[in-house]
Amino acid sequence: MRPITLIIVHCSANKAGSALRMADIDRYHRSLGWIGCGYHYVIPTDGTVEPGRPEEMVGAHCKRHNRYSIGVCYIGGLSADGKPTDTRTEAQRTALRSLLEQLHRRYPNALIVGHRNLDPQKACPCFDAVREYRDLNP
Repeated sequence: MRPITLIIVHCSANKAGSALRMADIDRYHRSLGWIGCGYHYVIPTDGTVEPGRPEEMVGAHCKRHNRYSIGVCYIGGLSADGKPTDTRTEAQRTALRSLLEQLHRRYPNALIVGHRNLDPQKACPCFDAVREYRDLNP
């Protein structure tokens, strides 16, 4: 297994209420010539945790950090007028926390961060993941 030092939280940069699923992201990423969904997990608005790339495979979600990270993406992140905002549904909040708790147990030394913590040009995931999940960080 590859060493995991980061668990990176993303948003899909879609408007609140988007019906996007992992299969849609997978199709889009394949259209770019990728081998499939760049995230390891996708959480649609109903709170289902949908697996993307297997954890053993390097993701394609955060330049310079893919080799040693797990990428988790919730669907949403934009307000109705297209501005970055935390659009997580209650089901997404619950599912995301539960998934991060599971990943933290598997990778206890991995730091949970938002994409924006590694790329200041990004607003993703449109909330402060470090602060929200500080109880899970090493």
